[in-house]
Amino acid sequence: MSKPKVGFYWCASCGGCDEVVVDLGADILKVVGAVDIVFWPVAMDFKRSDVENLADGELAVSFINGAVRSSEQHEMVELLRRKSQLVVAFGSCAHTGGIPGLANLFDRRAMFEEAFFNVPSVVNEEKVVPLEEYKTPQGIVTLPNLWNTVKTLDQVIPVDYYLPGCPPPVSLVGEMFNKIVKGELPPRGSILAPDIALCDECPRKETKPDKMSQKEFKRPHEIMIDPEKCLLAQGLLCLGPITRKGCGAACTRVNMPCTGCMGPVSNVLDYGMKALSAVASLADANDEEEIEKILCKVVDPVGTFYRYSLPASLLHRHYQPVVQGEK
Repeated sequence: MSKPKVGFYWCASCGGCDEVVVDLGADILKVVGAVDIVFWPVAMDFKRSDVENLADGELAVSFINGAVRSSEQHEMVELLRRKSQLVVAFGSCAHTGGIPGLANLFDRRAMFEEAFFNVPSVVNEEKVVPLEEYKTPQGIVTLPNLWNTVKTLDQVIPVDYYLPGCPPPVSLVGEMFNKIVKGELPPRGSILAPDIALCDECPRKETKPDKMSQKEFKRPHEIMIDPEKCLLAQGLLCLGPITRKGCGAACTRVNMPCTGCMGPVSNVLDYGMKALSAVASLADANDEEEIEKILCKVVDPVGTFYRYSLPASLLHRHYQPVVQGEK
């Protein structure tokens, strides 16, 4: 009996999600023994034509990481969706937009101007920017169209399962492969991580006060952090109370607050709004001006509360006029 065929693809992301597959260590041999990897361009010499030559539905599963923000990525995820029985949004960027999703605070023109004109290390007196099409004596060179808006994977194609994390924890990746091979997957649409707040697995949870209030919020470099006490109780913006567990509380174990990469638990509609509401409720003041003073200590609220989830949020993006033909 032939092994099920699987594929991996990398859209707008850092590459950490592909790395975590390698981080399975010796267990990756069990994966390779159980499935036939027929597309993984970052690790093996596969081409787009290899996917095109597959029959529709021939791939048992495609693991797609990264947000979608270009015409090439759009074409590839649509192709993989057609060729796959199941599609897994692999990691924060595919699940909720991730760090690349913060680009939705700007439009494409503003990003191009910053990257190609304004960065101090850039010398570009002729104001050259990448063109989608350029004629040379040898022929026409083309580049993909960069979208104006970064999108989550399920805003572009139907997704069957979600594996959160930046990158997904190795333990959850291993569990996912086991469930796929054994045919023990939960109902489609499920997030393959426990639906419990991260505080449940945090080693500091016993020190978390029943009632908490803060006169001031602090950043990690501003204080000597107690390695055993609840980080939120120390005035640090730890987002563990609204973040899904499954990472083993990796950040809090090394004295850093949770930043929310595992995404929200199921009863949270908008992660950033929930985080903002939770933090605002901790302000130990009744006077409006004093509350504002406390909350002003939160540097970069959008980057803090929507670090991984702006494209998936109710905000989705900062409004910018869109030129005809842009997405």
